Amino acid sequence: MTLKSIFFLVSLVLLSASIATAQQLPAKQEVIKIMALANAHLMKKWPDPGVNVTTNKERTSNLWTRAVYYEGLMSFYSIKPDQDYLQYAEKWGEAHHWGLRDGLETRNADNQCAGQTYIDLYNIEQKPERINDIQASIDLMMETDKIDDWDWIDALQMAMPVFAKMAVLTGDSKYSERMFEMYMDTKVTQGLYNKKDGLWWRDADFTPPYTEPNGEDCYWSRGNGWVVAALVRVMDILPEDDPHDKEYLKTYKEMMKAVLPIQREDGFWNASLHDPNNYGGKEASGTSLFIYGMAWGVNNGILSARKYMPAITKGWNALATESVHEDGFLGYVQGTGKEPKAGQPVTFTSKPDFEDYGLGCFLLAGSEVYKLCD
Repeated sequence: MTLKSIFFLVSLVLLSASIATAQQLPAKQEVIKIMALANAHLMKKWPDPGVNVTTNKERTSNLWTRAVYYEGLMSFYSIKPDQDYLQYAEKWGEAHHWGLRDGLETRNADNQCAGQTYIDLYNIEQKPERINDIQASIDLMMETDKIDDWDWIDALQMAMPVFAKMAVLTGDSKYSERMFEMYMDTKVTQGLYNKKDGLWWRDADFTPPYTEPNGEDCYWSRGNGWVVAALVRVMDILPEDDPHDKEYLKTYKEMMKAVLPIQREDGFWNASLHDPNNYGGKEASGTSLFIYGMAWGVNNGILSARKYMPAITKGWNALATESVHEDGFLGYVQGTGKEPKAGQPVTFTSKPDFEDYGLGCFLLAGSEVYKLCD
């Protein structure tokens, strides 16, 4: 046998081994099954979605954590139109009379996040009471010239899709234009985006000279995941001829490029993106949001499947097999906060102060991964 033939056979064996050991996404119904299991856990725990949430204090259940869950539930409903899911969301809105925490005059993005689902439900059944309060709240903001409300990056995910949905619903671009002005204020004027690294500082508390213990900038996983989700949802909502689509797309691609090489070998991302030793370990909420963003990009022909599918597959399989408990509870979800040390320790069995937003992120990811299966 010639040396060339031996080399060919060895290459063939190595290629076959690589294919055999490469991860694959599960079948579509397996994705549905694991999403349904996780969702059922929360619905069972909260049979009445209008009941107040009590942790360190009592809060109404239209707070941002629950609103993020309903974002995920509505995405899940889009691929599995179970009437129980729809009715559960409707009962939540009705329990709060389709209102916002702190009333119509709130400018807080967290309080306006519930409006995303209110608008989605209005689009299913055009009952004016479903959008009266959220539209009034946004209109009150637009009566002023103030655009610096979003001084923490989580706010982009909480509120940007509301403005985008209002623009489409009313056919009035004033909402998407104001959204762009506020987004650029956060990104450029407040300077929370670092183009060099393609990542965002959570708020002004973490901009330089603040650093992580290893001397790197502090980029919080879930915070950057919120921005990914904001960009994805806005691009999904607005028409492609929106005058600012190129800006959203450019930043989205930069972020996807930045997070791809720092994925952990086990498929998760660390809470601290540039310092794996600062509260290092598996973290499900940020991971879910990155998988959501990557899967959406591949589904829409924006990201290379060859380049991103291995990360998506590894990430989703890690979430489905290592984060979801037998009863549907999600492990490795970091509690609320604003930085890597918040809500620690994060383990398979640790319970975050709120369970709902982690599930919302997981359902968003699953709803896009589902479209990639088979």
